[in-house]
Amino acid sequence: MKTLTPCAFTLGELAERLKARLVGDSNHRVTGLATLLDAGPNDITFLANKTYLKHLPETRAAAVLVHPAHGADAPCARLELENPYLGYAELSRLFDPLAGQATEGVHPSAVVAESAHLGARVSVGPQCVIESGAVIGDGCVIGAGCIVGADSEIGADTRLHAHVTLYHGVSVGRRGILHSGCVIGADGFGFAHDGHGWHKIAQLGGVILGDDVEIGSCSSIDRGALGDTLIGNDVKIDSQVQIAHNVQIGDHSALAGCVGIAGSTRVGRHCMLGGGVGLSGHLTICDGVQVTGMSLVTNSIHEPGVYSSGTGAMPNALWRKNAVRFKQLDDLAKRLTRLERETSDAGKS
Repeated sequence: MKTLTPCAFTLGELAERLKARLVGDSNHRVTGLATLLDAGPNDITFLANKTYLKHLPETRAAAVLVHPAHGADAPCARLELENPYLGYAELSRLFDPLAGQATEGVHPSAVVAESAHLGARVSVGPQCVIESGAVIGDGCVIGAGCIVGADSEIGADTRLHAHVTLYHGVSVGRRGILHSGCVIGADGFGFAHDGHGWHKIAQLGGVILGDDVEIGSCSSIDRGALGDTLIGNDVKIDSQVQIAHNVQIGDHSALAGCVGIAGSTRVGRHCMLGGGVGLSGHLTICDGVQVTGMSLVTNSIHEPGVYSSGTGAMPNALWRKNAVRFKQLDDLAKRLTRLERETSDAGKS
């Protein structure tokens, strides 16, 4: 992908920024970041996974970001550091085409309530609506078509990409990134049944997002029924994730695509939920839990570790046989218990 504005850095500048050991010409300039195989003579590349070590001698890059153990295999200048993947993350932000692209000010087509407060260096794009009492911190970027509801607050240096919707009374921390189509603060799924039909329960709480939270496209976080739905600091949420009312997510946790969390469940700090994981309501997941993809969690987890419940794909004919055997497990367990009891009784006689 071509950058919107060309970037250029000397290897010396990059080494200083990454605190890396440079082997090569510190004045050599690079203008792009690419993979080992795609990099050209004006690019810097990286080796963060040993799987791609075989490609390192073939790279045409001007320089490579690499662990010291593999530096001797590089055919070009190199920046050595202990964690090349973290270094790559830093480089990716330096070469990000969106960095510094927003124009400060309010687009003429945007609608901003008189009682809303916009901080310094704020950018509000076309067709945005900023409702009464909303507060937008310094350096925020509000993309085209966004809606910021009444009395919502957005912390400094947060970016809302196009068509993000914040309902009323939502709080977003500093340095957040909310991608297109995500909805924060919609009503939770609350209804009472009288035996004939459903009666809506008004959702009176809000949503509070901590600092450095990123939310993927088309994800939804519902407001609380009474108290608030709480998302901690440095939480990363992928696309198409559903978080129900009054859920709490601890700091530094990560949720992959299509995760669904039912109401009032609490997820601890440093947890990771794989794609398609489902958590039932009113559960407690302790700190340091990893749940692998497509697992369904129906009971609380009180010990850190890795948990799974989904079965891997297999040929359909084998799956059909195993599905039949799953239905027989209870009967087999009872028969085994009876057999063990009979064997034990026989041994006593």
